[in-house]
Amino acid sequence: MDWENTLAAVREAGRQLLTRSNEEINRVLEAVADETMRQAAFILEANRKDLARMDSASPKYDRLRLTEGRLQEIASGLRQVAALPSPLGRVLKESTLPNGLRLRRVSVPFGVIGVIYEARPNVSFDVFALCLKAGSACVLKGGSDADCSNRAIVAVIRAVLRDMGMDEHIVELLPAGHEETMRLLQADRYIDLLIPRGGRQLIEFVKQHARVPVIETGAGICHTYFDSSGDVVKGAAIIHNAKTRRVSVCNALDCLLVHASRLADLPALCAPLSQSRVLIYADEPALAALTGHYPSTLLQAAVPESYGTEYLDYKMAIKTVSSLEEALEHISRYGSRHSESIVTEDREQASRFLCQVDAACVYHNAPTSFTDGAQFGLGAEIGISTQKLHARGPMALEEITTYKWLIEGDGQVRV
Repeated sequence: MDWENTLAAVREAGRQLLTRSNEEINRVLEAVADETMRQAAFILEANRKDLARMDSASPKYDRLRLTEGRLQEIASGLRQVAALPSPLGRVLKESTLPNGLRLRRVSVPFGVIGVIYEARPNVSFDVFALCLKAGSACVLKGGSDADCSNRAIVAVIRAVLRDMGMDEHIVELLPAGHEETMRLLQADRYIDLLIPRGGRQLIEFVKQHARVPVIETGAGICHTYFDSSGDVVKGAAIIHNAKTRRVSVCNALDCLLVHASRLADLPALCAPLSQSRVLIYADEPALAALTGHYPSTLLQAAVPESYGTEYLDYKMAIKTVSSLEEALEHISRYGSRHSESIVTEDREQASRFLCQVDAACVYHNAPTSFTDGAQFGLGAEIGISTQKLHARGPMALEEITTYKWLIEGDGQVRV
């Protein structure tokens, strides 16, 4: 590809988006939703080529797989984004100075947003829709595992853009090679914001090599702490849902912390997990409590590497703690500041946990599986930010805009 000219074209396409109305943007999104279903066979055939190269036992296989039902959900998601209010042009703050100058802080697009992601072709739709609605062009860098799927998806989107008189460079898919990743990370002349979506290894690589400003998303090492006053029925349901609803997503449970006084209840807490064939790595007290009550083929002794691991599979660790303080220390050491939960009927313990845990989303008597833009009422999301600058938690339309100050005067000069 002609790197410089391509990215320059994307930047110009982003600039031209400023001239498009919200109604025009919504019509494009509706048209892409319709065309996605008309071209379902084309997209699914490309996806089958990607699936044929991947081991079906891999945790990534389900994330890679598209179906007619999933395409219908994607089309519905595109229409939902179209129905959302525009995040642009909102007056965030305004005032008039004593000298008569009128100040307004107004939400505006970033311009060009780059997203690096792994074997999740649905992300191609999500990023395009959210960036378009937020007034930005997007540069997509998908992984080689999903390259056929991504190319088919972007071909469908670009055909709609051309038919509707829009610049097809509003969305650009880069080749899947490592060299293109490095060039994207250095493209600060053309890219305003970079969002990596993937595991810790990908995010650390991006952080180390990027000249473009980065928002970290994706890596989730999530804990649930079952406190001394936790309710077993609630706890069992919360733990099972957090772990097994979708094991390959970043909000899935990786480690259960259990208060030592409640070890006798551990078999009941883990019983639903056995039905889902979850492999448990348990420390010595938890292992003793589960032996004879949990399938031996699914029970192993924990090792140091069992903690601080994002499993993305039907696997999880258990650690016994003697107090809330020990649970907080464990989370501080091993967590990724994504999502953490406490199961307790003690309001004071819950308040301390909610206050002291350093994470984007902290739960009381609810599973971490709720960390999701749609679940929070934000519409679709572009990722879960685990950092503290600009945005934190689910990043939806509001979080992928920035702002500028507009100052209006009538000839005032500064003395």
